[in-house]
Amino acid sequence: MSSNIYVVIMAGGSGTRFWPYSRDKKPKQFLDVLGTGRSLLQMTFDRFKGITTEDKIWVVSNDKYEELIKEQLPEIENHQILLETEKRNTAPCIAYAAYKIMKKDPNAVLVVSPSDHVIFKEKEFNEVISTSIKGASNDEKLITIGIRPNRPETGYGYIQYISEPGVEVKKVKTFTEKPEADLAAKFLESGDFLWNSGIFVWSIHSIINAFEKHEEEIASLFAAGLNEYFTDNERSFIKKTYSQCKNISIDYAIMEKSENVFVVPGDFGWSDLGSWNALHEIKDKDENENVVEGSVMVYDSKDNYIKGKKNKLTVVQGCEGLLVADFDDVLLVCKKEDSSIFRDFITDVKTEKGEKFV
Repeated sequence: MSSNIYVVIMAGGSGTRFWPYSRDKKPKQFLDVLGTGRSLLQMTFDRFKGITTEDKIWVVSNDKYEELIKEQLPEIENHQILLETEKRNTAPCIAYAAYKIMKKDPNAVLVVSPSDHVIFKEKEFNEVISTSIKGASNDEKLITIGIRPNRPETGYGYIQYISEPGVEVKKVKTFTEKPEADLAAKFLESGDFLWNSGIFVWSIHSIINAFEKHEEEIASLFAAGLNEYFTDNERSFIKKTYSQCKNISIDYAIMEKSENVFVVPGDFGWSDLGSWNALHEIKDKDENENVVEGSVMVYDSKDNYIKGKKNKLTVVQGCEGLLVADFDDVLLVCKKEDSSIFRDFITDVKTEKGEKFV
C-alpha cells in the first residue's frame, strides 16, 4: 500500500431529493439508507480502508455537520475533517483539500469521492481505483471514473472517450451534462460513452496546476492559506475565504476546460443514490416491483416505494409509480420518478410551514 495516497470524501450535500428522510440537520450521507447498520458516509470510509490507511482518509463537509462526522467516524483526527462555512459546490471543496494536503505531503495522489454512493462490487472497484492511481502517479493526468451505462439515463452526465484497444486509461473526448432521452439513447447505442461518476484521481501537482491555469481566483484564495492550515487560524481563514469564493463544480471549473483529462471505465455495481427512484432500483421488491418498508398492506399496485412506520398501519390500493413516505412530521405522496420536484417542495415548505419540516 503506497504511503502517499490520500482519499478526500465530499460529505457536505443536503440530500434534498431524499426529503423528508434526508433533512438539513441530518442529510442522507449520515443515514443508514440501506439498513446495513452503517451510514453511507461510514460505508464510504470503510470502502477506502482497502485503498489507504485511516489517517489518510479526509472528509470535507459543512461546519454544521462536525459533530455528526466525529460521532460516525471516531477513527479520524480533527485535522482530517475540513469544515466549509458556506456551500460553494465541489471546486472550492476540492481546492481546500488539495492545498491543505499539499502542505502535508507535496507528493500526494488524491482520490476524491462523494460520500453517498453505493458500490456493490468492491473488488472490481478497488481494481479500477488502483489502475487510476497508477495512471495519475506517472504524469499530469486528471482522471475521472466512468460507469458503463445500462440504460439511457437522463439524470447523469456523460463522458465520451477515445477508444484504444488495450489502453486502460482512456483520453476523454467530450463531456455532456444530463442529455435529453433521445440523445441519451444514442450515447448508449454508440458504446463509447460512460456515465460520469463524480469520482476523481489525480496527483497533487496535477490538480493544483489545473486550478492555477483555469481557476486562478480559487487557486490564489486557497494558496494564501498555506501558512494557516494545521494551525489555530485555519477556521477563521476558511470562513473569510469561503465568503469570497465563487460557487462552481469541479466539472465546470476544471474538467471541461482541461486538455489532460482521462477516464477509466468501470463496472462495479455503482449507484449514486441521487433520489428515491435510484434507491427503489437497488432495493428488494415484491412480485409487483413494489419496495415495501414498515407495517404496510398493498393491493392492486405496482412499481411503488412505500415507506411506512412499524407502529402504524399503511394501506395502499390502486397506485403505480408513487412514493409514499411516512415520517413523524411529514407524509409525502408523489410520483417516484419526478425527483426534480423535491427542490420545489422544500422551497415551498420553508416559505409556508417553516424550517422545522426541512
